[in-house]
Amino acid sequence: MSTEIALFLLRLLSGLLLLGLLGALFVLLWREFRASAREVEASRRTYGRIVVLREVNGTMTRTGEVYPLLPITSLGRSPTNSIRIDDSFASGEHAVVTMRNGQWWLEDRQSRNGTMLNGVLVNQPVVVTDGDIIGIGKLRFRLEIES
Repeated sequence: MSTEIALFLLRLLSGLLLLGLLGALFVLLWREFRASAREVEASRRTYGRIVVLREVNGTMTRTGEVYPLLPITSLGRSPTNSIRIDDSFASGEHAVVTMRNGQWWLEDRQSRNGTMLNGVLVNQPVVVTDGDIIGIGKLRFRLEIES
């Protein structure tokens, strides 16, 4: 076998190996992309909604504002929250509703005026269920959790 044929075969083999490597890299990147897309989709999935209530003449009435219940839903005056509260009694980062191990939890974020759950002050993270009322300032938020 001549040197030219041996060099040609080596070039051909190295080209095939390079194509195989690029193909394997593409498959790995595609799988990672699909897994990330599923994760993002799951984080955007809504699990119910939060309905804003306001007291009018001694009864709680809907304001018409409804927000999606996300795996992490923050409430407060700051515009970075999932639900922005325009109330001087609300802190910038007032409270957060999160899903942990299949249960929904409400946690006060060390707010000045506190967070109420069904009329009771929340001092530590507490489990919440469908129909519970969260009180922040003058507003009330009713949880409507999908089963």
